[in-house]
Amino acid sequence: MIREFTCIICPNGCEIQAEIHDNVLVSMTGHTCPKGEAYVKQELTDPRRNIATSVLVKGGELPLASVRLTSPIPKDQIFAAMEIIKSISLTAPVQAGTILLKNILGYDSDVIVTKTVNAAYDVAPATL
Repeated sequence: MIREFTCIICPNGCEIQAEIHDNVLVSMTGHTCPKGEAYVKQELTDPRRNIATSVLVKGGELPLASVRLTSPIPKDQIFAAMEIIKSISLTAPVQAGTILLKNILGYDSDVIVTKTVNAAYDVAPATL
């Protein structure tokens, strides 16, 4: 059987055709770098994805702060991870790089803040 993959590892987005027999990779074409080959092998044995989303920030100059995982988790755990992440809310100020949750779902992947959100002004700042 031939399966087609679009590699998501680098900006090339190679369209890869992989010949598979009895769940064993026989050959592949279309990849322009070794990362494409590694991607297809991982997709066949243990597909993983990263998450980039946002969480609510109370009292912030922005209502949300962007967050992401530090490393991919199994693809079939994305919805479970999102349930946990969407339950998180923060209070401003929030600093980029802050770890919100270590080892989400028991995996070696942390949820970190990627956007600093300062506290909102209680009083409008004076104009110059």
